[in-house]
This record gives sequence, C-alpha cells and structure tokens, in this order.
Amino acid sequence: MSELEKLRIDKWLWAARFFKTRSLASDAVNGGKVHLNNERVKAAKAIKVGDSLRIRRGDEVWQVCVLSLFEKRRQASLAQTMYEELEDSLKLRENLAADRKALSASRVVSHRPSKKERRHIIKFKNIHRGD
Repeated sequence: MSELEKLRIDKWLWAARFFKTRSLASDAVNGGKVHLNNERVKAAKAIKVGDSLRIRRGDEVWQVCVLSLFEKRRQASLAQTMYEELEDSLKLRENLAADRKALSASRVVSHRPSKKERRHIIKFKNIHRGD
C-alpha cells in the first residue's frame, strides 16, 4: 500500500467510503457539503495528510482529520483508518441518532382504514363540504 502526498478530495471521499460513487462525492463537494480546513472547495482540490474536513450528508455531519491517502477504494475496515473523527463530531452524531430512535419509537403506527372507516371519512368530508 503506497501512500500518496496529495489526492483529489472527491477521490478521497469515495475511497474513505463517505459516498457510494465518486460522482456523488464530486457533487457534494461542488454543492458546498464538504469543507476543507473551514473553506469551501472544488472537487479537484488536492488534500494532504493532516487536513481537516467537515462533511455533511443529510442530517449527519462528520468532522475528520485526514490520516492517510489511498487512491483506490478499500474494504470498510481499512477505509476507517484513513481518517480520525473528532470527539465533538462523534458525540453530536450519537446524540442525533438517539433522538431519531426515540422519535421513531414514539410515533404511532397508522393503519389503512377499513371499509367502515372509509365510509365515515367520506360522510364526514361530504358534510363539511356542503354536499
């Protein structure tokens, strides 16, 4: 495994498995979802070991420090060794995941209305519509 000195940011994001395809990584960088050393950059920007990245994907935000550069995509266990996530970022993502889990657990599962319930709904709508 030979390490590089510099690598395009979209290639690194793809190799580190933050995005499924390189084009998704490129779109995220160009869309302002990825910041290198607190600055917005383009997909062709070269990164090096020691750079800090802030990556937003949906509701989740990672703040990572680049530890190594590999041009090719590797298995997930090796990809996780390419960066180190900051403690604040990790705690924030864990809290967000716990909040989402609590919200989904408290949500009432709705069901499809039965024929009798549909008749009541139709009758209710017709009464309030003035038919």
